[in-house]
Amino acid sequence: MLPVPCLDRTPRPNTGQRRVVIIGGGFGGLACARALAGADVHVTLVDRRNHHLFQPLLYQVSTAALSPADIAAPIRHVLAEARNVDVVLAEVSGIDKARRQVQLTDGGYIPFDQLVIATGSAYNYFAHSEWAAHATAPKTITDARTIRARLLRAFEEAESCAEPMRRAALLTVVIVGGGPTGVEMAGTVAELARYTLRGDFRRIDPTQARVILVEAGPKLLGAFPPTLSAYAERALQRLGVEVRLNTTVQQIDAEGAQLGDQRIEAANVIWGAGVRAAAGADWLGGTDDRAGRLPVDASMAVAGQEGIYALGDVSLFTQDGKPLPALAQVAEQQGRHLGRALRKVGAPEPFRYKTKGDTAVIGRHAAVYTFGRFNLTGRIAWLLWAFVHVYLLIGFQRRTLVMVQWVWRYFTFERGARLID
Repeated sequence: MLPVPCLDRTPRPNTGQRRVVIIGGGFGGLACARALAGADVHVTLVDRRNHHLFQPLLYQVSTAALSPADIAAPIRHVLAEARNVDVVLAEVSGIDKARRQVQLTDGGYIPFDQLVIATGSAYNYFAHSEWAAHATAPKTITDARTIRARLLRAFEEAESCAEPMRRAALLTVVIVGGGPTGVEMAGTVAELARYTLRGDFRRIDPTQARVILVEAGPKLLGAFPPTLSAYAERALQRLGVEVRLNTTVQQIDAEGAQLGDQRIEAANVIWGAGVRAAAGADWLGGTDDRAGRLPVDASMAVAGQEGIYALGDVSLFTQDGKPLPALAQVAEQQGRHLGRALRKVGAPEPFRYKTKGDTAVIGRHAAVYTFGRFNLTGRIAWLLWAFVHVYLLIGFQRRTLVMVQWVWRYFTFERGARLID
């Protein structure tokens, strides 16, 4: 006899407290829940995964530099001391605004007085969803492990491949997108081939692997100042990365990619060319924003939706005439601010983002960092990049583990997670 599914998603009876429901356990949602800890409100955080994932370092899991446990933490453990916060593992299917309920795919629902949508973003394949099967984007732990396995398996197959053209394809990696994700991925893949795997094989030379970074625009790191974009390009080229600007991807399949008018045979194609808002807008009737974001006011309230807020990548928040970028530090600041504001009765105070600087790492002591009028490159920028990323990690233990592994890798070039599932 099959068990009867449990559809009661209201963890505790209504005690008369305001009920705040947060959809999403990413940077924004988790920061909001932590800011509400101990408040006279009943908080429910719902996520389809049981862990908070530090996505900015996911590419290092993809390239065997870190293990998944180094950058992920169970949401229940993070919020264990917040006695007024419940965590629900479930997937949201919709929002019933009339009944003030979050609907779940298992048929259950969660009632709310105030709702925070913090569902994050997903990679955008620009009307070519079929490419996702051949060009994985590093968005989840499963994605990262898939990329890692494909990369390492390609080297293993090349070792026993006697056909020159097939071997060349196995040792070719195409990375689509010249933003921070693509630049960081290209640099670390090049270092994996040229340093970490050097000497591990007998019949192939991993240092001869071909890494191609393709960008449709005229420069890498389009949101950064031109001097930093030029530095990133030179640094990647020193690592042996082929940088192709003003080049569009025409086709991606199991055997490689069509880059402009040239066909590249490659065993690995990795996608990092842009993001769109994840689920959220459809639940509220749609949005006119091309990226699927929900327009919000200065207090992060969704336009025309009473008691419903959006933050992080799923929100369209305009400051000084420009939309805020899809960054972890933006979502974290918004979540913390909104959580503190929701502790009180009444409209939340206006939010203003305070940047800690934008940064991207290219490789070993090579990075770019921009803060206002200050632009830094090289070793100092690399140290600032490390500080910003470690600061945003959840928990002292993970910060310590990641720092120790980075120091070890800096001096030894070793990577400890070179495993094929």
